[in-house]
Amino acid sequence: MINYTSTEISKNISDIQEKWGSSIIEIGKAYLDKKDYLKLTENFLDDLYYFNQGKVLFKPTKASHKQFRNKRNEFISYFIGQNKVSDEDKGFALEPWKDINFQNFDFITYDDIVISMGNYLFIDYENKKTKVEYSFGYMFNQESKLKIIFHHSSIPYKQ
Repeated sequence: MINYTSTEISKNISDIQEKWGSSIIEIGKAYLDKKDYLKLTENFLDDLYYFNQGKVLFKPTKASHKQFRNKRNEFISYFIGQNKVSDEDKGFALEPWKDINFQNFDFITYDDIVISMGNYLFIDYENKKTKVEYSFGYMFNQESKLKIIFHHSSIPYKQ
């Protein structure tokens, strides 16, 4: 059972979202600067996602052929296009993005699981904005650190 107040959970969610956004930006900068962006991506996944406890479910924003992922190497393929598991994997984190802002709608808790949803706004270096809808599922690990166990992103529906 989660023994945190709503305020503490909200702060944990904000912290992991901030780290997620800054990590994606850092990976893109490392790519541009010809630095080791693969290592940064591996560290990003190890730090924020719960792979050491089992599967993590992922529906990437820009994926329609291999639209669902659950293995670490599939995340790497999507985020940086490394060892592609799908031809559509161009390297989402390599855009590069200059800013990523989360706009949380709300969150709920069930036993040891926290689920949040909302929008995030991606801004590239030409100031083009991309609004994306997200749902994240989290669990606290043994060190009471929030980790991602479920990640769904999609472009908003347009008629």
